[in-house]
Amino acid sequence: MDRLLTVDQVAELLGTTVRFPRRLIDERRITFVKVGRHVRIPESAVSAFVAANTVEPVTVQRPGLRRVA
Repeated sequence: MDRLLTVDQVAELLGTTVRFPRRLIDERRITFVKVGRHVRIPESAVSAFVAANTVEPVTVQRPGLRRVA
């Protein structure tokens, strides 16, 4: 079973304020579990969210410089 994290723990993991994970929950952009009136986020959902929103760097090769004679 996946470890369930509180909103505070998710905010700390992501390095954000508590408002950000709450907004993700409100907008249904991350998987969450309701335990009574409490909200918990599976650790795998945080990992999946980070993986889905990771942007890989693009390497651009410049064409060779032309020498002017």
